[in-house]
Amino acid sequence: MKALILAGGLGSRLRPFSHSMPKQLIPIANKPVLVHVVEALRDLGATEIGVVVGDRSGKIEGALGSGARFGVRLTYIPQEAPRGLAHAVAIARPFLGDDDFVMYLGDNMLTDGVQDIARDFVIRRPAAQIVVHKVAHPSEFGVAEVDAEGRVLRLVEKPREPCGDLAVIGVYFFTAAIHAAVDAIRPSARGELEITDAIQWLVERGEDVRARVYEGFWRDTGRVEDVLECNSELLKDLVPSVRGEVDADSELIGAVVVEPGARIVRSRLVGPVIVGAGSVIEDSGVGPCTTIGQDCEVRSSVIEHSLVLDGAQVVGVGSVRGSVIGRQATVTAGGVPGWHRLLVGDHASVEVAA
Repeated sequence: MKALILAGGLGSRLRPFSHSMPKQLIPIANKPVLVHVVEALRDLGATEIGVVVGDRSGKIEGALGSGARFGVRLTYIPQEAPRGLAHAVAIARPFLGDDDFVMYLGDNMLTDGVQDIARDFVIRRPAAQIVVHKVAHPSEFGVAEVDAEGRVLRLVEKPREPCGDLAVIGVYFFTAAIHAAVDAIRPSARGELEITDAIQWLVERGEDVRARVYEGFWRDTGRVEDVLECNSELLKDLVPSVRGEVDADSELIGAVVVEPGARIVRSRLVGPVIVGAGSVIEDSGVGPCTTIGQDCEVRSSVIEHSLVLDGAQVVGVGSVRGSVIGRQATVTAGGVPGWHRLLVGDHASVEVAA
């Protein structure tokens, strides 16, 4: 079975971070989302993986390379503009051929894996098998109407009155039957070829289309809040490891990873916490549920439930919580007590405590 990753989205909900990096490269537990996706597909046994990329293909190829270090072979498939998930399948046809394949949205995290669902697809080989997840607000998603045996009866995109609570999430399994469906549909009102329309086309023609419920942790990492939740979720299984320097005046509590070249000086770290290679934590408190990227500096500050990306500096800040601090960013204390000095980029969102 081959695999297809969709990584051409613009990530407007993750601005300002997505201005300078593809949203699929946002690090979760100090590892880009796309790396998590590639490793998940490798664990399913998919070693031939196509990656649909947009105008930031260079950065994605730079992060993933040939795929050799993950034990897979990657083929990059350029998409001129995001024209829908079914359009991505259409342009990937030369790579996919007539093979069965799994399609995985490159900004989705399913931390418990879908091995059982993939195995079921291989055994049954329906024309298509979607992955669904029970959600509290189904009107915000594409919703599947499913019978008692798991057959899909109907798909409805963001229905006003949902027929159930099973949302279609970002993993799909297909046989070559999907290609005829993609060829048959037309662009939707928003000008895109919708994969839900292609799957519905199969349903209406009596093809066997199945749904399997995924009951683990799932997030679309398109918003900062979801990035933070995913980070906390993955850190739950963190194994302590200290390969950097920790001085005698520092305290490590719980699952803490200190990578090579990192230094912890007169600081208290409460796990789960990762401190990336080459970073310095001095006279500070870090954690829980915090990841510090590579070559960062945190001095005289307290950081909890946050991500600090590579090369950032946080100096003299009393307390930072629930935050994402971008690469090479600098966060410092204001010169006048009670005043905040802010340099805010386009489309950014800033929340300042009173």
